[in-house]
Amino acid sequence: MPAQSEIIKDINHSDEQGAVRETTRKFAELELRPIAAQIDAEQKVPLSVWQRLSDLQLLGAAIPQAYGGLGLSTLCAVTVVEELARVCASTALCVAAHTGLCASPINRFGNDNLKKRFLPPLASGEAIGAFGLTEPNAGSDASNAKTTAVQRADTFIVNGSKIFITNAPVAKTFVVAVSTTPKAAAQGITALIIEADTPGFTVSPGDEKLGMRGSEWGELIFKDAEVPLANVLGVQDKGFGIFMETLVGGRIGIAALATGLATGALEACVKYARERVQFGKPIGAFQSVGNMIADMVVGIEAARTLTYRAAQLRDEGKPHVRECCVAKLFASEACMKICTDAIQIHGGYGYTKDFPVERFFRDAKLLEIGEGTSQIQRMIIARDVLGRL
Repeated sequence: MPAQSEIIKDINHSDEQGAVRETTRKFAELELRPIAAQIDAEQKVPLSVWQRLSDLQLLGAAIPQAYGGLGLSTLCAVTVVEELARVCASTALCVAAHTGLCASPINRFGNDNLKKRFLPPLASGEAIGAFGLTEPNAGSDASNAKTTAVQRADTFIVNGSKIFITNAPVAKTFVVAVSTTPKAAAQGITALIIEADTPGFTVSPGDEKLGMRGSEWGELIFKDAEVPLANVLGVQDKGFGIFMETLVGGRIGIAALATGLATGALEACVKYARERVQFGKPIGAFQSVGNMIADMVVGIEAARTLTYRAAQLRDEGKPHVRECCVAKLFASEACMKICTDAIQIHGGYGYTKDFPVERFFRDAKLLEIGEGTSQIQRMIIARDVLGRL
């Protein structure tokens, strides 16, 4: 019988990706798996885990070497997320937000001064990153942001709030969408880098969640917060494109997270189907169970291929908006189905916290919502195919 790690064959497109996978998997299996249920129960990724991620340089995987990172490709960076998610989706989500939603836009759109200031602490783990876009009345409609930034001398005075912000309670560096020209809607959005110790800026812990409970989130509250003009990322009033491009890349991370989480659910099902005996034989010997596991393998193989293709296109600088949406849509929905079926295979035991599939099931749902719902992905894909009719 194949080992657990061989159920879904490794697809290493380079020695570099293989090395990243091996390093991350070893950490996940030996250090993260034993405490994954504890992370969920305590609703917090321990500082010791953040420190180990820093020690292994996984927090700076895609940050250029000139700024203290490893300078790895998008494909390698999402491999880190995939491997973490096999064991603990909460930790994977924290890392994906830090690297893909905070460090990435600073690296892509920041001037040299901003890169020198913010990327080295993000690469080393001295600073955790977060991304502030969603507001109480502006989720999918991101152009309707009501958080304002009014210029006064050499600072912006920021007022408003952001909700559902991953890493908010532990982050030191935030990339935040503000409206600098409210009448212009999307054409008046600016991207600001805001530090946690900014006067007038506070973080309120988020509500208790269904899943991804170990990934802390919160509300960003700005009351006359003073942010230097020098902290503008890109060009003033041209930030909407930065946020949309960042979400495109972030969707590859979510697709990788979904693929990894689904793989973890499959591995749990294979183990259980071999060991659980009913009617005198392992339940995996029954065609109904075997067919469910076969469908899981098909879904994961397809999700992985789509995810890696999108990552490669991004690395090559080729158009990839549609491909990212396709990967995120397919992988997240496949993951939700696989985690649902994982509960079914485990039967009553799957509905208890004694088996990890209960946690996987709760974690999976967010992937169909965050960084653009499934409905938004379908809208973008349809518009890309049909044009604006």
